[in-house]
Amino acid sequence: MSSKSSKAKQIRDKWRSKSWYNVVAPSFFGNVDLGAIPAETTEQLIGRVVEATLYDITGDFSHHYLKMFFQISAMDGKTAKTLFKGHEYSRDYLRSLVRRRTTKVDGLFNLTTRDGFKLRIAVSVLTLSRIKTSQEKIIRNIMVKIIKAKAALLTMDQFVQEMVLGKIASDIYNESKQVAPLRHVGIRKSKLINAPANASEIALAAGTSIIEEIAQEEEEIEGVEEVEQLAEDVDPAETIVVEEEVTEE
Repeated sequence: MSSKSSKAKQIRDKWRSKSWYNVVAPSFFGNVDLGAIPAETTEQLIGRVVEATLYDITGDFSHHYLKMFFQISAMDGKTAKTLFKGHEYSRDYLRSLVRRRTTKVDGLFNLTTRDGFKLRIAVSVLTLSRIKTSQEKIIRNIMVKIIKAKAALLTMDQFVQEMVLGKIASDIYNESKQVAPLRHVGIRKSKLINAPANASEIALAAGTSIIEEIAQEEEEIEGVEEVEQLAEDVDPAETIVVEEEVTEE
């Protein structure tokens, strides 16, 4: 009995030593509250990754399929500031995009934004019917051209806004639809590979909120249509093939 009571006491003392800290999204996501997490010291929070959905940030239910990841990079009192770590389509939504007798053109690209952030993004283009290999190659070259141009012109904040709201996908769609009829274009996954040395200062700095621009951005999005639920259970891991290296001709 004494050993059990001592263990229970140790557990209670462990939690009493912890404090709760509020985690907020980056400034360009409106500093939206992502929840509270416990920690004994602020040093334990640095580097921790928090998951949310774009719906949690924007309040728009049509964004529920997009999972967002944020990494704590700086502390401001009891508030944990974060950097964008990456995003991805939910598994159910990705499965619903798969169709028989169509072509799925994938591209995997490494890029560096104007302010020095390195990202890896995966772009997917789904057609209405099967297309030729030559058409796939043209579409990939369009992906390369647009993504390189965007990365050279935009900062990390601006690039992420255009990426998650579909502006980059819309640009790819508008040019690629001249090659073949398309059903869906999207950046299904992204990951922050490396951040510059002043990333903590960037996390604390103010920026333009994505929520303030969301209504205007959504009006410009083209090529993303409502997707019907698949009757068949298709595993996306068996259908997705990513091109690791793309060369521009």
